Amino acid sequence: MSTQERKLAILFLDTDKHVSPFEPLLVTDLFPNANLFLYSNVEPEDVVRIVQDAMFPRGPKGVKYTKMFIGGYDVEKVEKIVEIIKKTMFPPFEFTVIVDPRGANTTAAAAVAKTLELSLKHNLGDFRNKNVTILAGTGPVGVVAATIYALEGANVIITSRSQEKALKTAQKINEEVGTDRVKGVRATTREEVGEAIREANVILATGAAGVRLLELETLRKYGEKCNILADVNAVPPTGIEGLDPSDEDKEVLPGVHGVGALRIGALKNRILADLFKLAAETPKGILDYKAAYEIAKQTIKPR
Repeated sequence: MSTQERKLAILFLDTDKHVSPFEPLLVTDLFPNANLFLYSNVEPEDVVRIVQDAMFPRGPKGVKYTKMFIGGYDVEKVEKIVEIIKKTMFPPFEFTVIVDPRGANTTAAAAVAKTLELSLKHNLGDFRNKNVTILAGTGPVGVVAATIYALEGANVIITSRSQEKALKTAQKINEEVGTDRVKGVRATTREEVGEAIREANVILATGAAGVRLLELETLRKYGEKCNILADVNAVPPTGIEGLDPSDEDKEVLPGVHGVGALRIGALKNRILADLFKLAAETPKGILDYKAAYEIAKQTIKPR
């Protein structure tokens, strides 16, 4: 078979009971002629067999037309799966793998990029030595966002209802980044939330749908240094009072500009589509949150 006749094949490995239809549907529009293979309830012990069976049938030249997407709510399991994939593939039988557990990498990349865009637009500079607070930041999106902010030179506070969880999550992120820029704190009361945002230049809410995390009264009282707000929750009530899902550069309070969940979501979808396009053009490699953020930054218009 000539290379011109090779068809793109994408294997979707999901840790959940059902493969999310989100990414396969997106790919169907991007690559109408691609073959999609869906694997649900994937456990780490399943991965070697699946990967090996995907490596060899198309030969050394054809394997580059095979791609893999790893998803699912269980982020720790996803991480284990990715490490197994890395150890299983070897030259010349390697292919490109996209990692985006339930959209955490692309959503976080979009949220950070949108806050960077606002910061640059209002002549506040980049994130180096800025202070960022991520409310409800121990979930998948918050963790990835904190990691990206720290890599960009920011000092980050992540909040949680559990002090232990906040501290453990911050420690894990610091080990990933190789720094001590990330700190974890408990924030369940208005006063605790207020103390968590007291030094923040940027506040990002990454909590569950329909959960209010920051009220305007608290922001007025404690957030004197805040210039940028962002919220990934599109379900009422929003995570940040006064910031609606469709808002783009809304001045929530004097000098405080925010971006809502739908604007972040639109960029997230664009990033995901571009990741699949990049994967189609890339013979091998792992496309994770770093690749997602690099794509996201390219969408920011220079000033």
